[in-house]
Amino acid sequence: MLTPVITPEGILTLEGAAESSVERKMSGCNGAVPLLRLLAAELHEAELEPPFRWLREWAQRLFTRLCQTKSIEQLPVPPLEERASFLATIPPFIGAEHVTAEVLERWWNDLVAHIGQVATQGVEAWLREECPAWHVVGRVSFHLAENKTDTQRPFAFLATFTEKLSATGQPQHLPLARALQLYAGQKDQTALNALLEPVRLAADKSKLLREWLESKRLFQPMAMSPQEAYRVLRETAVFQECGIIMKLPDWWKAGKTSRPTVAVTIDAPKKTSLHAGTLLSFKIEQSLDGEPLTPAELERLLSADTGLVSLRGKWVEVDGEKLQQVMAHWKRVQNATGEGGIGFLDGMRLLAGFGEAKSAAEGEVAEFVPEWSTVIAGEKLAEVLQKLQTPEEASPPENLRATLRPYQRQGFAWLKFMTQLGLGACLADDMGLGKTVQVIALLLAKKADEGVRAPALLIVPASLIGNWKAEVAKFAPDLRLFIAHPSQTDRETLAWAATHPAEALRGFDVMLTTYQFLQKTDAWLSHAWSMVILDEAQAIKNSGSGSAKAVKALQAPTRIALTGTPVENRPGDLWSLFDFLNPGLLGGSAAFAEAVKHCAKSSEGYAPLRRLVRPYILRRMKTDRRIISDLPDKIELKAFCGLTKRQATIYAKLVDQLAKMLADKEMEPIKRQGLVLGFLLKFKQVCNHPSHWNGDGAWAPADSGKFARLAEICGQLAEKRERALIFTQFQETCDPLARYLSSVFGREGLILHGGTSVKKRPGLVEAFQQPGGPPFMVISVKAGGTGLNLTAASHVIHFDRWWNPAVENQATDRAFRIGQKQNVIVHKFICQGTIEQRIDALIDEKLSLAQDLVGDGAGAEKMLTDMSSEELLDFVKLDVSAVE
Repeated sequence: MLTPVITPEGILTLEGAAESSVERKMSGCNGAVPLLRLLAAELHEAELEPPFRWLREWAQRLFTRLCQTKSIEQLPVPPLEERASFLATIPPFIGAEHVTAEVLERWWNDLVAHIGQVATQGVEAWLREECPAWHVVGRVSFHLAENKTDTQRPFAFLATFTEKLSATGQPQHLPLARALQLYAGQKDQTALNALLEPVRLAADKSKLLREWLESKRLFQPMAMSPQEAYRVLRETAVFQECGIIMKLPDWWKAGKTSRPTVAVTIDAPKKTSLHAGTLLSFKIEQSLDGEPLTPAELERLLSADTGLVSLRGKWVEVDGEKLQQVMAHWKRVQNATGEGGIGFLDGMRLLAGFGEAKSAAEGEVAEFVPEWSTVIAGEKLAEVLQKLQTPEEASPPENLRATLRPYQRQGFAWLKFMTQLGLGACLADDMGLGKTVQVIALLLAKKADEGVRAPALLIVPASLIGNWKAEVAKFAPDLRLFIAHPSQTDRETLAWAATHPAEALRGFDVMLTTYQFLQKTDAWLSHAWSMVILDEAQAIKNSGSGSAKAVKALQAPTRIALTGTPVENRPGDLWSLFDFLNPGLLGGSAAFAEAVKHCAKSSEGYAPLRRLVRPYILRRMKTDRRIISDLPDKIELKAFCGLTKRQATIYAKLVDQLAKMLADKEMEPIKRQGLVLGFLLKFKQVCNHPSHWNGDGAWAPADSGKFARLAEICGQLAEKRERALIFTQFQETCDPLARYLSSVFGREGLILHGGTSVKKRPGLVEAFQQPGGPPFMVISVKAGGTGLNLTAASHVIHFDRWWNPAVENQATDRAFRIGQKQNVIVHKFICQGTIEQRIDALIDEKLSLAQDLVGDGAGAEKMLTDMSSEELLDFVKLDVSAVE
């Protein structure tokens, strides 16, 4: 199936295979302009998937204005408020989070510029030739106006057409009947057919207009009763869609029609603190424009015929039967809540307008209920909901060994406030913005505020155990961390802890484990935790998976999810995540699926769903100008990787072999130096992949911890359509990496190494730099360390380390250059418990002397060859905790 995708730069691309004739038409569009033009001009009546319907709506807004103005010069971009409102209706699709008001403005202006270029004979001629459904030859207008002199028929209707523009450029209207005379006299049937074509199109869809045409009443002025005028008003959208200009009273045209509504106010108790278990009050009133209706006024409206009623000096849209049904609906909801009030999560759904409150007494909600209802938060509840968006500032713990950036302080305050309310929270900041340190600050704050309580449970992929262990040790050494995983804790201790969890965890603040290991220990599932935190929470996107079932069975008053993936763009994944965070908020799985289908058909689109989940998701992106101004140009992250069992076995054997060979005390210095250098190379190769060491060509991803870490990072980049440069020292590693990454990204990438001809290199660079270009490029450090400009990449991954910061920085600078418009995140892969981790630590300790330490790149090797045998073996030995 064909689907639109938005890149981080706001570029509209298409992915997937075209399965229908409509999709085949769209598949030939390259970029936003041709697709938007096609959607509005040719596919205006086609059945489309929600993302394409949403894009078509934006293009149709432009075409509607074009038909109304007939001028390219009079097509300013819609105001920011209109764009923001339109963005709220965006359906889920890949890259939707990259569509901003600025992107909509660019698409609008680009399409306007395109029309200006192609409409060489004028807009009207172009619309007539290229867009038959939109063309405007002497536009037909329907005028409906009030006639206050006639109390029985207080409305007047007249159909006109625009014969020409006046000298001042104003349209000159003539009665439509005059067109019949005018064109008949000129014997210009073609012009008459063109003029009446929008009317005929509308008559095919409107019974009212069909009656007028058949009776010829359309060509005469008409005095109308309120009910007759109401029929015209209700058909407005159909008439406009077919190209007829509607001239209506301001109170209808501006969308300000007064309508009696059932006003439902949901509020929190004023004298108690709000939390997830609080019951909310539920009050029902009938109102008009926010003012309560008197019993007499309500009775008059309920007994009135469908249409318009004059009340309080204004015309009021009314449907007595519908109003009674809406009142009955809300009364049933109120009765189902009981005397105590409505549950917090049910109240949130009602406020968002998504789905319905869970109620055994409530049947299917009629389609018109939202149109005749308003649901608002009362004073106390509104205050709390506002704090969810902008929580009060909270000071990070004094024992946090890090200085939080302003947006990180805001994230910490938000997490703290959410946990105080007992609400699940999803911190969905972009990769590299420091989700880990914000959570560590929260854990420290909880320890300081609440003292010794049940420990928090932190669940991560196995490849991230080392990262979390290192970050906790670095930023919060006061936190006592128990790692429930055989890579870090012996199996005897783990077995005892599984049978004696309370004793094993006494005195610990946090237990760290993995999704897989959690499923093996039933005791952890029934243990009482103070908080459950999921890292890389997309691991539970499949609600039927073992990981999802296990974490949802955990007992904790507070739940937090961390993810760098835009969770709102996949409704099924979103439901599973919220079934963990705030069970019941999105309803059951089947009910949620039905509600999402309703969103796809609703005029509001997916706005209700986004309103519902927005308070529980905090997402900051690197492209946000408020964040960029506070970020360094380069964000450097250490990506710790565990060794697989196969890697660890080979590594340990190599250490043993080295020890035996170094036992020869009579070995000549030059021979010893060559021996050590040879083993250093082997250690590096094993850390990369066993196949790199033995040359068997297999390169099975499961055999390498680095490959697993690479998949986790690049999987998120693929989701967001971000691009990466992957550097390696070894030319022979480039092809296996590229093959593997192609499966992760779902697209082919590029390779540049010493074997790449000089003539081909400029073409590779140019291809990578193109908008929507290849998602990655694998580069050998020697071939790509200098002379390349690859600023389309926002991530740089050093798959293996050069042990020379200067060389690494030079490679990184291929992506980070003067004029770079995006921040660059640098991931440095380090195999834990191996020579790689110890070299990294040594560089960190002596960073100011790094150049002296490593010199021209051979300095690290020289330093190691100069060590005594005992020092060297201690430096390269394997720490068994590194095994995954």
